[in-house]
Amino acid sequence: MPMLETEKALAQSRQFGVKPIPLLRPLGWLARGWQDLLRCPGASLAHGLLMALVGALILWLARDRFWLLAGAFSGFLLVAPILATGLYVISRDIEMGRQPSLGSVLRAWRPRDGRLVVFGVLLAFAGTGWVMTSASLITALAPQPIHSPSDFVQHVLLNENSHLFEIWLGLGALLAAPMFASTMIAVPLLLDSQIGILGAVFTSWRVVMEYPAPVALWAALIMLLTLLGMGTAMLGLIVILPWLGHASWHAYRDLVRKAE
Repeated sequence: MPMLETEKALAQSRQFGVKPIPLLRPLGWLARGWQDLLRCPGASLAHGLLMALVGALILWLARDRFWLLAGAFSGFLLVAPILATGLYVISRDIEMGRQPSLGSVLRAWRPRDGRLVVFGVLLAFAGTGWVMTSASLITALAPQPIHSPSDFVQHVLLNENSHLFEIWLGLGALLAAPMFASTMIAVPLLLDSQIGILGAVFTSWRVVMEYPAPVALWAALIMLLTLLGMGTAMLGLIVILPWLGHASWHAYRDLVRKAE
């Protein structure tokens, strides 16, 4: 049965082709994402405000437990693609010449077959797993309790007698890279077609494998902008997260086409 499901998913993935793109195309995605943000600022910024409030809540809950905070924020980023579903709907409506509405956004979260809900749950499990792994690693191996960012810097980042930071960073990258490859265009593809979850993930991996350089640039831009938003006490995320969400829709539209 698992082999049949895999073969079915591969067949679904082959129904979609991957378009060629130049190295700097991600900059164009940001430009078009910004245009969508300006065309529908109310709903877009409402998404950004909600996600920024989630980030602020994480910061408050783990304010004196930085060993937990570091993993929680990176875990939050893992589930961000599914949280941006409403932004994809807005960009799709703009693209089709329709006026974006709250109703169309809400309908996207109530698909008849529940694929987006299931995928969101899977991403939440992955994010939770990383939070627990990160917290366990830091609390078990750090030479001193880690309660604040300065503790993390002193006892983990700058500790010359330990390779904990390198191990923590390596494990994070080991999880983040395949998760990004699996979700880069999977969520908008699920929203835009009747493909199954595994087929959407396979298609996302095909995009990453065929154009690793532009995808790596896109991942770096997402990380840099997100860190910039976090560095402004979460306020910058109100604009940056919807901007990236709209841009991600255009990444999908630029990269994936229905096979002839």
